[in-house]
Amino acid sequence: MTQAKQDSDLFLTPKQAALWASEYLGKNVTSNNIIYLLNYGKIANHAQIIKQTSNKNFIRVNNVIKSENLIHKDELKAYYDTLFTTKPHLNNPLSFAQCKEAETTKHIHRLHPYKGKFIPQLAEYFLDSHVDSIKREAVFKRSDIVLDPFCGSGTTLSVANELGMHAIGVDISIFNTILANVKVRDYDMGNLEYEILRLTKILESHIQQNQIVEFEQILNEKLSEFNQKFFPNKEFKRKVVLGEIDEKSYGREKEQEFLEIYNDLVKKYNINIQIVNNEVSFFEKWYLDSIKCEIMYLRDGIAQSPQELQDILMIILSRTARSCRATTHSDLATLLTPITQTYYCHKHGRICKPLFSILKWWKSYSQDTLKRLKEFARLKTDTRQVCLNGDSTNINILAEVMKFDTQFGDLLESQKIAGIFSSPPYVGLIDYHEQHAYAYDIFTLPRNDKQEIGKMSEGQGKVAQEKYAQNIAKVLRNAKRFLKENYNIFLVANDKFNLYPKIAELAGMEIVNRYDRPVLNRSEKDKNKYNESIFHLKDKQGSS
Repeated sequence: MTQAKQDSDLFLTPKQAALWASEYLGKNVTSNNIIYLLNYGKIANHAQIIKQTSNKNFIRVNNVIKSENLIHKDELKAYYDTLFTTKPHLNNPLSFAQCKEAETTKHIHRLHPYKGKFIPQLAEYFLDSHVDSIKREAVFKRSDIVLDPFCGSGTTLSVANELGMHAIGVDISIFNTILANVKVRDYDMGNLEYEILRLTKILESHIQQNQIVEFEQILNEKLSEFNQKFFPNKEFKRKVVLGEIDEKSYGREKEQEFLEIYNDLVKKYNINIQIVNNEVSFFEKWYLDSIKCEIMYLRDGIAQSPQELQDILMIILSRTARSCRATTHSDLATLLTPITQTYYCHKHGRICKPLFSILKWWKSYSQDTLKRLKEFARLKTDTRQVCLNGDSTNINILAEVMKFDTQFGDLLESQKIAGIFSSPPYVGLIDYHEQHAYAYDIFTLPRNDKQEIGKMSEGQGKVAQEKYAQNIAKVLRNAKRFLKENYNIFLVANDKFNLYPKIAELAGMEIVNRYDRPVLNRSEKDKNKYNESIFHLKDKQGSS
């Protein structure tokens, strides 16, 4: 075998690299996963020094092939070896490291972003009938009723439906309640598609009345030309990773350079980029004028849609609005300062801009929602799920379910709830209403912030911890009224303050098992190692 042939065997296209990596890692790796590594400089793109010969072997030459992406197999192997050596927690079965993001956000689990939600695979693991070396017993079965008293985005309800179980959720947030319910609802897809088309047309008609379209078209052309020259795809990120470019100073320099072009266009097209620093209204503070007008125009259009479609259309608009806030791409999860001009984007490694129209994201999310609802419709079972808006510490679950569906209420009364799978809020970590403040402003939804448990604004001190423990225990005691005698409760928590033994005791329960797992695929900038536990609770004999 010639040296050229030996060298050629080491170079792989993204498709070949994905096949090799899938076999090497024992998990599904796609071409897009490989392209991601190239785009973010994790591995080098050897297309810069490889030329394809007529016999389709690859040899080292000085020619540059811009149209190819080529990966060195040894370099890819070294990357994965280092990843799994430095991160042994990835081997934990409960890390679900083998699941791609497309699987952890499958069908309706990505209808809308939500901080703090657990992946569906975690709920499936504990709710389904399988057993393994970690889960020695299956405690739930088809037709059981499962409760999630901290329903959030509705993951437990959706998973229960797929598994042939009934489910009830409770959440203090009206937005969360709407989100959870739209996921499990049945739709006339033809009517929904018609309404989306109608709303898209009236939005397009509205936009044509101003200069935003032409302004953004010219701005995008200028940005593309500038970025191709100063931030060549893949090359720039790789040089940053290798330390050949000081990203911070270079990015700042080019940011200022393009700002002159941007300001000239803003002036030419008379674009209003002023934002009033309004601490009262999230909507006024975090949206440019043109974006606000389009959002409110669509909101009013949704009010004319059939009643049974308004909630799902509202969720599509809310998701659109979230992506159109005046912030940098890297700060979408943790807002810092409103952005009204072009900026160097650390996430994408180029100059990016704020958005001036919601049309692109409205169209994209509308089609994505239709696709996801159709996918889930093929998996749904003939079971009942509902999320109730209320306070889990005192809500009469039976009475509220009866208001929603008397047949479901009768089933609940006779069968009772088999158990709970839920992720309670963590101590002082998230303000659950505030993360969707834009939706509350846009749709004028009532807020119940004061009734949140463990909200971030209360901190993590001893007083906050004690209040948290008492309230979680209240929720469990209230739920016991509707549970079977031999119930099983699974609570997902990061118990860094060791509160759950006390919570179990206060609720008249005991922890019979604890499963620990690392949490992967966190929000945009938060890549720190993070662990949580799943506590298995049962009734403490003799408790009332």
